[in-house]
Amino acid sequence: METGTLVFDTAFWITSGAILALLVCSAFFSGSETALTAASRGKLRSRADKGNKGAARALEITEDNERLIGSVLLGNNLVNILATSLATAMFTRQFGESGVVVATVVMTLLVLIFAEVLPKTYAITNAETAASGVSRPIMLVIKMFSPLVSAVRALVRGVLRLFGVNADPDGRILAVRDEIAGALSLGHSEGVVEKEDRDRILGALDLAERTVEEIMLHRSKIEMIDITTPAQDILDQCLKSPHTRLPIFRDTQEEIVGVIHAKDLLRAMFARRQDVPDNGDPFAGFDILKVAMKPYFVPETSTLDDQMRQFLHRRIHFALVVDEYGALQGLITLEDILEEIVGEITDEFDRDAEYPLRKVESGDYIVDGSMTIRDLNRATDWNLPDDEANTVAGLVIHEAQTIPNQGQVFSFHGFRFEVAQRNDNRITRLKIRPV
Repeated sequence: METGTLVFDTAFWITSGAILALLVCSAFFSGSETALTAASRGKLRSRADKGNKGAARALEITEDNERLIGSVLLGNNLVNILATSLATAMFTRQFGESGVVVATVVMTLLVLIFAEVLPKTYAITNAETAASGVSRPIMLVIKMFSPLVSAVRALVRGVLRLFGVNADPDGRILAVRDEIAGALSLGHSEGVVEKEDRDRILGALDLAERTVEEIMLHRSKIEMIDITTPAQDILDQCLKSPHTRLPIFRDTQEEIVGVIHAKDLLRAMFARRQDVPDNGDPFAGFDILKVAMKPYFVPETSTLDDQMRQFLHRRIHFALVVDEYGALQGLITLEDILEEIVGEITDEFDRDAEYPLRKVESGDYIVDGSMTIRDLNRATDWNLPDDEANTVAGLVIHEAQTIPNQGQVFSFHGFRFEVAQRNDNRITRLKIRPV
């Protein structure tokens, strides 16, 4: 047969139609893979809750991404290889040995444009809609190829194991928390998500990973009432205190015997004032423990998420934190946990001097040594590490490997730290600025 003469017989048209059908299947597999991997599971869940069966199927399919991608890639490679083989046979018949080159060029262009770029562009633009639409046929493909895909998965894991790589069959590439955090950080960098919104959402996600110990008020800063204090002095202390609840101790501050609420104290003393004669002493014989609440102790290793649930369940807002030996370490309130989500909460009774961070004209930040690194990062949008220490003073001590003296200067993690004030062995104030 002469290779220069084109033959448009029945075999040619049948082969051309088969190649076209295979290219359509290739486009379907490529678009389906992109749509199902790019679709937001949150949006699919919202559609499924509204009764969209396609979205519900898409959610079910994407539960096992490895099986999904394996089935789609298997189908895509089968149709691409078959289409290329048919095209090579057809063009070889028409052009002889040069038909191999013609088939390679033609199929590369057709697959690239119509089976890859075009369907994937549409799938990315309409990810959720496309994922819902292709969910039924893709589910059939997954069921059909399931035995072969399982065998391939086992083979791949076996080969990886030879190189010391253990693939977790149930593992996900990214945890949900990491996916959300990454999306928020990307949105913030692009100006779509406000810093405050990002911090609130990440703060809520972090509650299950952070412990009470990290945010509690240290015992050295707890204001307490000595049970032997006269009733009138107790009342005066409560009225002057910015706190609503105060622990009561006996003998030593380690022995907490109760917690007094200012409102309960005022109510009890007002009732006694009504009951005594005009010349009588309403404070005589007053027993503060009769109106105090029992102290509620929690371990320092409790997560903030669990502790918040306990506060809500018990309908209390105040807990004393103890270590594994039962020794008092600090206190935590419901407000402390909420501040990890919404930021600093202040009212008209909070003292301005207690705010742990302020910026001076030189550009330096004056920071309270007991301020947590997380709060500092949140307020300044810095990225100081908090793996080895919870507080700013703790970070400086960890890096310096000693308790520095007042006036000493250190540079690490891209910041300059100057010890501005030290009381005994505590660093109480620091001056920080980026290098």
